[in-house]
Amino acid sequence: MIPLRDINPTERFAVISFILIILNVIVFIYEVTLGSVAGEGFVNAFALVPANLLTHAPRTPQVIPAVATLFTSMFLHGGLLHLAGNMLYLWIFGNNVEDAMGRIRFVIFYLLCGVTAACAHALANRDSMIPMLGASGAISGVLGAYLLLYPRARVVTIVFFGFYIRTVEISAMVVFGFWFVIQFLNVLITSSSRGGVAWYAHVAGFIAGFFLIGLFKRKDVPFWGGRGSEYP
Repeated sequence: MIPLRDINPTERFAVISFILIILNVIVFIYEVTLGSVAGEGFVNAFALVPANLLTHAPRTPQVIPAVATLFTSMFLHGGLLHLAGNMLYLWIFGNNVEDAMGRIRFVIFYLLCGVTAACAHALANRDSMIPMLGASGAISGVLGAYLLLYPRARVVTIVFFGFYIRTVEISAMVVFGFWFVIQFLNVLITSSSRGGVAWYAHVAGFIAGFFLIGLFKRKDVPFWGGRGSEYP
């Protein structure tokens, strides 16, 4: 399933979500313009390397302190599809979550979910020298918050039935429930230390967002419904 948009209006334009998308795109463009060798060096310098974070003496030369890569890594991406997928989810669902908590709180929430996700990945892969990068951990937190706030909101989604493709409206509960099950199953059957998708980061980010939303949302925004409840 690939979400295209949600049917869930906001009270004001999501400035922070828009700025985050622009920042991620700018960093990716800069990374690409460096070329393959310099671009790889840039990624290695600012991505999260679990072994560097969790050892007293970093195993590779560090441009910035290893702890700082908990933040910088979430603004790097490994390719155009990686960037596009993350930004699509942030564009669709970030606006409502930002609307529910306000701009300043959303910034803190987003970064906190991203750091939590990165820490979970590092702890699960303590000796890994493979750089972890991407905004998916932070965005997973946005999805967890959205699920608790607007489970009945409708999401226009592309669904694949073999060679047959169609768009359908599905509740956020179904979309995110399916998404989370896939992430959790991959945690059980794959090893992030071999590279690829950081499944632990996705699961940890989602859980962090699900539980932190109660601390960050505005008091007038209810759980389990909100504006999304008007879409059965």
